[in-house]
Amino acid sequence: MGLIEIKGMKFYAYHGHFKAERIVGSEFLVNVSLETNCKKAAISDDLNDALNYQAVYEIVKKEMDQKSHLLENVAKRILDALYANFSTIEKAKVKISKINPPMGGEIKKVSVTLSQ
Repeated sequence: MGLIEIKGMKFYAYHGHFKAERIVGSEFLVNVSLETNCKKAAISDDLNDALNYQAVYEIVKKEMDQKSHLLENVAKRILDALYANFSTIEKAKVKISKINPPMGGEIKKVSVTLSQ
């Protein structure tokens, strides 16, 4: 079993409870951890035998482009899309952080992490 981590994917997106958040947008960071069998790719050195990181990024980007009220909803959509596209994933975890959330005070970020 192997662990693939893609950390610090940065997006400007339009997620939030307040209407203004879905209009003005905000900066988000996304981290993905994927447990998968890497044995074949480790031996063959062939991308066709590996979980393609670029394809993972494109899936995350597509889901981040779709507006949502809650980060939980975005994280679940990302997980669902990853499992739908990669049959070799054994376990996945997605962490989405909203930078400078409008919560009435100085807050660096708020994060939601889902796994399945």
